[in-house]
Amino acid sequence: MLDNLVFLKRKWPPIKDKPALVLVAFGTSSPAQVVFDCFYHQLQKQLPAYKIYWAFTSDILRARSNRKGRRVLSLHETLAALRAEGFLRAVVQPLFVFPGLEYREVLEVCRSFPGLRLLVGEPLFMRWSNVSKVLELVKPRFLPEKEGLNILVAHGTDLASDGANMVYLGLDYLVEQNFSNVVVATVEGIPGVERALTRAQVYPGAKVQFLPLMYVAGYHIMQDVLGAKDSWRKRLEAAGKQVLCPTLEYQGLTLYQGLGFYPEINNLFIQEIKRLLSFLEAL
Repeated sequence: MLDNLVFLKRKWPPIKDKPALVLVAFGTSSPAQVVFDCFYHQLQKQLPAYKIYWAFTSDILRARSNRKGRRVLSLHETLAALRAEGFLRAVVQPLFVFPGLEYREVLEVCRSFPGLRLLVGEPLFMRWSNVSKVLELVKPRFLPEKEGLNILVAHGTDLASDGANMVYLGLDYLVEQNFSNVVVATVEGIPGVERALTRAQVYPGAKVQFLPLMYVAGYHIMQDVLGAKDSWRKRLEAAGKQVLCPTLEYQGLTLYQGLGFYPEINNLFIQEIKRLLSFLEAL
């Protein structure tokens, strides 16, 4: 009977000495996706001895990309792939700004994934010290008071129960206390956009500048905020305002400057990765 059975032999890869690095992002199909490339090269330059993996949390993005033949992995799939390559340890770093629902889902996946020792890094605005650092890094972009109003654009959440709302409101408070011509507006939830646009319309300066407080300045900035119709920009232009948003050139593209194009902000994420590596490699 055993003569009729075929026994498959599998050659397992050797166990890796160093941990893997897993970068987690929501993802985008907009041209702004090159920001991930930008971060990858900055991280690789500082930690060249580590293998870097990507995972994307957007179900829609993964489905669209996979239909087009460009394989994009979920966090579950990425962790399974690195385990199959012989890794037993990994640092998982979400490239999230606010510690909301997406971050909690990453934590849940990492807590329950078998066979790997995982340490998960913090989002950018997990600590108030980082909030203050980011405001200082963005501050040189602000319009002077006489020129106009600056609007910091964050994503927001439509879930009233999401703990990230505390950070959105805390950010709004800090900005109000420290800057006379800066306000916060979110695409979803609070603090919403109506208050910011109303203030911008009556502000004495001629200009209004939008500054994305999103890691990727993708379709929310390109369409909701600065789009050709039914956008925040169109409402302000109808009120006679000149609307601005910082851009930069990257790989031949002109892109709005999300937080991922600030090397100093990327370094905050990289320092978090290095901190967790020091713990993981000491185990």
